[in-house]
Amino acid sequence: MAENIEFNKPVLSKKLDNFFTGMSDAFRFVSRFFKEVWFPPYEFKEILRQCYEIGYRSLPLISLTGFIIGIVFTNQSRPSLAEFGASSWLPSLISIAVVRALGPLVTALIASGKVGSSIGAELGSMNVTEQIDAMEVSAINPFKYLVITRTLAATFMIPVLVMYTDFVALIGSFLSVNVNELVSMSTFFVQVFEAISFLDIFSSVIKSLIFGFTIGIVGCYKGYNSSRGTEGVGQAANAAVVMSMFLIFIEELLIMQIVNAIRYA
Repeated sequence: MAENIEFNKPVLSKKLDNFFTGMSDAFRFVSRFFKEVWFPPYEFKEILRQCYEIGYRSLPLISLTGFIIGIVFTNQSRPSLAEFGASSWLPSLISIAVVRALGPLVTALIASGKVGSSIGAELGSMNVTEQIDAMEVSAINPFKYLVITRTLAATFMIPVLVMYTDFVALIGSFLSVNVNELVSMSTFFVQVFEAISFLDIFSSVIKSLIFGFTIGIVGCYKGYNSSRGTEGVGQAANAAVVMSMFLIFIEELLIMQIVNAIRYA
């Protein structure tokens, strides 16, 4: 028994060292972002290109997912409200659920899978093929050109995608409500906008900005610091998705607690 304990001590110590070393590297990486983002050169063309890659190319998947969410959540909520004779509250319930939670969270999770993995794999492959080292030799700041542009693009585009997802989800919900309750579009959207407040929209936008920054910075960190070799590219892409999703859930929980404290203060 004593021999097992003595054998496991170095293993545990090494894991703790790796954990705290990784935390320190991540903190320095994020700190470097906030230090360099304010100073020129500003890579506006690359930021616009990344906005196109992150935003426009995500529209098909976002559209399908948002539309299905609106229909499915409406159909699942209808029987529960019908038991209490409150089917007329369905548009209000859907708008609150979509704007407050479902829209930002689902969009961020989809983007972390599509965008985060893409950024991690792209930067990881550039690291493996030593393109990042070549940029440094060519007097180009690879951190500003690769990391800052992608992180800013993700931060700006995720809120836009969230608003688009909310709209598509409400359209899907309206079609379901219209077919079953014969509610007109004007009546449906009047109830939708009466149910949500400025705090709901503001918190959704702030939440989306935080989610976008998380997806961008995690994907860049994992790709920029990936291990050499072909396996490092896959590991960077996979780690970017897992870590960004994990952080998104934690951020959702914390932001929800803060918003609820403000709402019921």
